[in-house]
Amino acid sequence: MRRPWRRFWRVISRYMPKQLYARSLIIVIAPMLLLQSVIAFVFMERHWQTVTQRLSQAVTRDISAIIDMIETYPDDDGYAQVIRIAQERLALKIDLLPPDPLPAPGPKPFFSILDQTLGEEITRQINRPFWLDTVGNSNIVEIRIQLENRVLRVFARRSQAYASNTHIFLLWMVGTSLVLIAIAVAFLRNQIRPILQLAEAADSFGKGRPTPSGFHPRGAEEVRRAGSAFLLMRERIERQIEQRTAMLTGVSHDLRTILTRFKLQLAVASSKEDIEAMNQDIEDMRSMLEGYLAFARGEAAEDPGEFNLAAFFERAQEEAGLRDCELKIVTTGDTLLHVRPNAFSRLLNNVIGNAFRYADKVEITARNANGILTITVDDDGPGIPQDMRESVFKPFVRLDEARNQDESGTGLGLSIARDIARSHGGDVSLDDSPLGGLRAVIRVPA
Repeated sequence: MRRPWRRFWRVISRYMPKQLYARSLIIVIAPMLLLQSVIAFVFMERHWQTVTQRLSQAVTRDISAIIDMIETYPDDDGYAQVIRIAQERLALKIDLLPPDPLPAPGPKPFFSILDQTLGEEITRQINRPFWLDTVGNSNIVEIRIQLENRVLRVFARRSQAYASNTHIFLLWMVGTSLVLIAIAVAFLRNQIRPILQLAEAADSFGKGRPTPSGFHPRGAEEVRRAGSAFLLMRERIERQIEQRTAMLTGVSHDLRTILTRFKLQLAVASSKEDIEAMNQDIEDMRSMLEGYLAFARGEAAEDPGEFNLAAFFERAQEEAGLRDCELKIVTTGDTLLHVRPNAFSRLLNNVIGNAFRYADKVEITARNANGILTITVDDDGPGIPQDMRESVFKPFVRLDEARNQDESGTGLGLSIARDIARSHGGDVSLDDSPLGGLRAVIRVPA
């Protein structure tokens, strides 16, 4: 039993709207429509049809009484008294016509509850050939009944045989429902808007962008608590980033002081070989410090701005020429991005720089579509073993035959690249390249 139900709900969920506002509207409107449908069905089935049937019975009963009077009493004055009684007492206008054949049946209306009910009553009570016209004049119903030597023509008001005021009930029901739906939509939009603003603020934070202006917790108590918790979480994360940056900045400052002291001591040293070796050590230490500091900063304090991807690729083409590397670039879509420019430039430099360093041929494909920028960097270098591709993203990890960093590097290039991509709401992944080397895929919201 569970599997059919699961399959049914899986099919339903596939066609259900994904937005909270649309789903909330369905939750409000669907029960109302169901209730209105049930009420309308019960009303049509019980009230409207029953009332119409009783009215048709009464009219048919009056016509049957008129027929009995015509056939019982002699034709002394042209049935003037019968015609008068029918008009004054029964509100029916009757005529006695020659015994001509009845007209051919006319077209029936699509929704012919009156034709069906009145015809059934005439057949049941009078049981003589008859002809009905309910289509011509909307306020008058014409009935013709074949008697022995004449035809009785009866004109009755439609309201005598038909519950004609039912449309008022339906109009009131539909009108009230529309008013209630409009009020529900207005209140529901007010309740959903804070949730959408909270989702937008969380999405902006995940992409490294500032909180949308004017955002503050509002709405229902639970939504306000979620908004306040989000703001507190953001403050804590930003404070931790600032503390980490401040700590490593202090460490780098102290170490730079020591390096400066080394340089002063080297300036007065006499051995040229020792001076060159120590200068190389100092330069390596300085490079490592800069890498640590860049990793610690993560460019978190940089404001988002416009980044020209086409201009960056032009500079990359020039660098490839200096390195004697064959570079092919293919771009699709808009090349103006809204990112943190310095951080994004460092991300591309780290990934593309690795390809330049270890390959002779590099292909870059950039595709900006549906709000997602995908940059694929393929090369024909030595590549990285599949079981080590996640490890190279860890800080300070360097492979013996590494291709992610120079021998003098710190093992932070790809770590910084992934950190920047994720701070923009994206990621960096590695795969096999069709060129025989490594493929690096960068995906970030554009």
